[in-house]
This record gives sequence, C-alpha cells and structure tokens, in this order.
Amino acid sequence: MVNKQKLLGLTKIALIFLLAFFAGRLAASRFSPAASSRVQPEADNWGLSFQEEGQPPIANASVQELEQYDAYYAEDTEEKVLYLTFDCGYENGNTPLILDALKKHNVPATFFVVGTFIRDSPDMVKRMAEEGHTVGNHTYHHPDMSKISTLDTFSKELQDVESIYRELTGKDMIKYYRPPQGKYSTDNLQMAKDLGYHTFFWSLAYVDWYQDKQPSREEAFEKLLGRIHPGAIVLLHNTSSTNGQILDELLTKWEEMGYSFKSLDQLISASAS
Repeated sequence: MVNKQKLLGLTKIALIFLLAFFAGRLAASRFSPAASSRVQPEADNWGLSFQEEGQPPIANASVQELEQYDAYYAEDTEEKVLYLTFDCGYENGNTPLILDALKKHNVPATFFVVGTFIRDSPDMVKRMAEEGHTVGNHTYHHPDMSKISTLDTFSKELQDVESIYRELTGKDMIKYYRPPQGKYSTDNLQMAKDLGYHTFFWSLAYVDWYQDKQPSREEAFEKLLGRIHPGAIVLLHNTSSTNGQILDELLTKWEEMGYSFKSLDQLISASAS
C-alpha cells in the first residue's frame, strides 16, 4: 500500500513537471520574435500568412532574423509608412502610367529590373532614375537563385545587370536585390550580403502578373487596402494593366488612410538606428 501511494505521488510530480515544461514552451513560442517564423536553411519560397487586417503578416522569417543578412520584408514600426516596389520583367505599356501616378503623388519607389528590361527599355530605366526612383537588381535572367550554389555564378547574375545599367546611365547601380519569384536560401542571403547587397522581400503583394487573367479593380482594392499595414514593403508588377489603371486612385486611398511613403534608403537607415 505504501509503495502504491509513493508511486502515485511520484507520478503526480512527474505529470506536474511535464505540464509546467510544456506550458513554458508554449509561452516562449507566443512571445519570442521568431516564434512563428524562421529563416529557412535550404531552398524555399518566400511566403506570407495574413492573420489580422491592418497588421503585418507572419512570414518565413521575422524582421529580426533577416537583419543578420541585411535583408528585409517590412519595417517593425507602428508608423503608417509604406515602401513601394515594382518588379520589372519586361515593358508592355503600363510603366508610363505607373510613373505618372508616382510623379503626381510625389511617391518614391524602387523598380527591381532584370537585365533584359534595361536592354530593351532603356528610356523607361532612364526615366525611373531621372524622376528620383531607385533601380534595383532583379538578376539578369530571372533564374531560381536558390539552386545556385557558388558565389561566382550567383554574383554573375547580379554583376551583369550592374554592367548594363552602368553602360546606360554612367552611374553605379545601387546594391538592392530581390530574389526572382522570392526563391531563396540562407546561402543566397549570405552571398548577397558578401557582395554588398541588401535583399528585399515583401509583406504585401497580390496575384497581378498573369496577363490573360488580370485582377479586377475591386479585387485589387480588396487585397491592397485590406492587407496594408504600417511598415509594409509592397510588391507590384509593372506589367499589370490593373496596376497602371488604379495606381493613382490607390495612392490616394492609402493617403486617406493616413499612410505616407518612404524610400528603401530610409528603411535601411531606420533599421540601423
């Protein structure tokens, strides 16, 4: 009888210990900055999960985790500030509309261009630079960079864009990089950093790149207004006719919501301070 009571007592103690242990793990997971995200060690696609309207999404990695690679997907702030970026694969007539809207609202943007865009649309690239926008590096051929394992091959995709930009403008390209399709690995992030680059993902985007299936005005506003949040890096595509048609109104609506616009230079400065 005594042995049974002793065994029962030890069992209760063990149970209490286990409950306390798992409760502690749960609490830690709720309040750790890296609780629901981590930088993926192997090839992965940048992903977002929107939990609450007006709040930053949960991403593959936290703002803090990306800092070690000079990489960003949003600013950790409560200030209603946005960072507007465009990915440019080719020109189909919508970029002038986008630039017109940005100029009207005096909004700075970063255009991540591939090498062939610079080659085929030099006037657009010149206009971007002349109107105070940043031209960033989206690689020359738009490959899956996460499959590139050597620094030489990785750097060539970026340096070829730098070279053609320098030939066109006579200026060095600022070292801002966006992985094509958001495909990356920690090795890639480190390579970019070693080459002096800052890597930029995003915290808000929508499916705007299918030419034969463009989102309606209503669909665009539902996503771009409902999911906007303080410190957002917004990704849009220059090839989208919807973006060209709605950008003026979209910028107005964001302004009416109390948002202002900053450049990625200011995001880097804010993160460093």
